[in-house]
Amino acid sequence: MVSIEFLLTSLVVVLIPGTGVIYTVSTGLVQGRRASFFASLGCTAGIVPHLAATVLGLAAVMHTSALAFRALKLAGVLYLFYVAYATWRDTSAFAVDGGAPARSAGSIVLKGVLLNTLNPKLTIFFLAFLPQFIAPQAARPLLQLLLLSGVFMAMTLAVFVLYGLVAHAFRHQVVESARVQRWLRCSFSAAFAGLGARLAVSDR
Repeated sequence: MVSIEFLLTSLVVVLIPGTGVIYTVSTGLVQGRRASFFASLGCTAGIVPHLAATVLGLAAVMHTSALAFRALKLAGVLYLFYVAYATWRDTSAFAVDGGAPARSAGSIVLKGVLLNTLNPKLTIFFLAFLPQFIAPQAARPLLQLLLLSGVFMAMTLAVFVLYGLVAHAFRHQVVESARVQRWLRCSFSAAFAGLGARLAVSDR
């Protein structure tokens, strides 16, 4: 039921840096390995609403209704710009010397969930991507859809955790250089703003 083509395609999709990857990497650099895991968990959980929308048929509404798509897109754009501004302004967040207050696991997970939930492209992605790998003759297509979605989410979590571990490995280099901290803060802020701008100008 799970083909090699599906696994390879999913891996490519998950590996492409996006909002979730940037958030996980920045969290791993700032707060370490444990925090990056919670960021990965939150970003993976943020896939669930899009999966539910696909299963319940809401994705079809999103695909055909320009108003519904634009409403969710606007919310996503505004949140990404907010995250970009907050990252740029919060210099203490990148003072990874142990003196900065650590965010709770719940707040890290919640932010990851919001980042992915407010991305309407994921709903359209699930609508266009998953059906290609469901066998037309499948006796229980819904079960196959859930299985493929579960595999995709597991792969997302594994890859994001790996991204977080790599970021954590370079954490000491960040600690030792104020210049690197400033560069990372500006880079992550620009990345979030860029993703928001790209989402704003996209049609679908």
